[in-house]
Amino acid sequence: MRTTARWAVTLGLTATTVCGPLTGAALAGPSPAPAALYAPSALVLTVGHGTAAATATPERAVTLTCAPAPSGSHPAAPDACAELRAAGGDLAALTAGDDVLCTREYNPVVITAQGVWQGKRVSYERTFSNECVKNASATSVFAF
Repeated sequence: MRTTARWAVTLGLTATTVCGPLTGAALAGPSPAPAALYAPSALVLTVGHGTAAATATPERAVTLTCAPAPSGSHPAAPDACAELRAAGGDLAALTAGDDVLCTREYNPVVITAQGVWQGKRVSYERTFSNECVKNASATSVFAF
């Protein structure tokens, strides 16, 4: 009987030693959700002169990360992420006002977006006849 009592005490102390630190973390309360729980939303945006991205002369490129929080080298990351969320990540749906008058000069500007939006691959390209038309048609996403 004494041997059984010793084994019970030994097993109880071992269980407390091994499992004790685990219960402290559980009792500490809920922790904030880690960033890995968010679907990734990160894009590389480019602007260049030319009729297509493959032949265009690149001028600028920025990064835009929207999940879990707006960040990147984009100058207006919070506004750009808000516009993308409102459009459901559809870059073709982003349009600005039609009240801007532009010349008919043909100096093509191409914009691209490559990356991931809410876990789905994104590849977007659009060509404008000139910089003024691009600025009038695109929203803050491509204003960099």
